[in-house]
Amino acid sequence: MGNLRKGIIFASITALCWGFLAIGLKVATNRIDPATIVWFRFSVAFLSMLVFHLWKSPSEIKILARPPWTLVVATVCLAWNYMGFMLGVHYMGPGNTQVVIQSGAITLALIGIVFFNERVTVRQIVGFSLAIIGMFVFYHNQLGQTHGDEDQYNLGFFLTLSGGLTWALYAAMQKKLVTRYSTASLNLFLFGLPVLLYLPFINLSPLLELSWGWWILLISLGLNTLISYGTLSLALKFMEASKVSIIIILNPIITFLSMAILAYIEVSWIAAEKFSVLSIAGAIIVLVGAILVVKKRKQQTEIQQENPV
Repeated sequence: MGNLRKGIIFASITALCWGFLAIGLKVATNRIDPATIVWFRFSVAFLSMLVFHLWKSPSEIKILARPPWTLVVATVCLAWNYMGFMLGVHYMGPGNTQVVIQSGAITLALIGIVFFNERVTVRQIVGFSLAIIGMFVFYHNQLGQTHGDEDQYNLGFFLTLSGGLTWALYAAMQKKLVTRYSTASLNLFLFGLPVLLYLPFINLSPLLELSWGWWILLISLGLNTLISYGTLSLALKFMEASKVSIIIILNPIITFLSMAILAYIEVSWIAAEKFSVLSIAGAIIVLVGAILVVKKRKQQTEIQQENPV
């Protein structure tokens, strides 16, 4: 099997993980509050990585004692990215959140141009323009679908938007950090600090009353992070970062199609989302714009960045 095919397979697995993640998070909110879900996701990811490091590379653990300040700031940004996405799913639904969170990839490209002196192309300018237009069309039409829940939708929209922006800040700092530290050691701290940050806000009481089915869902949400990060790293190993990014950006389509199927079979455990023709058009324009923004010429230096959601 060629490297390109391997890269496509691993990137597709990452996209599938993130496409189904939003749906799983929404279902989990039926029994557990958002802060506890986010804390549990970080806890599962951190404990899994800690065990791995204790077994394979104990020396990597020292980063927990003396992290660079940029890593601390990046971790705080990532912690809010998870919460912003989680609250977006809670207040708006999976499909809406998946569209709005694309602001992160677009903002990262803008940061690269402004602060890292990356060359801007005509393709990217068109992409920025399409993304802004598409987001406006999507937001305006979806707001009209809320029927009295405008405040809740606005709250979810801007919380998700803030999550996308903080992810871009995290990724920009991560770009510098990966030149000095291994990705594995960075991820250990990135998953560990949020466990402490969110500890005062969690409610463990509902966890004690969960059936085995709910526990499987919760643990799968935590493992989703590890699996998606692992397959993303492998995808970047076999394929250019811009091509990987394009495949991953398509993960909202997986969420939309899955939600449409669930609505068609009328499941009771997740509410259907309503989208007008203009809303769907706006979402497509956002995705096309995002793809144009992250797609780079072959001669440009590729930056390998990981999406945290």
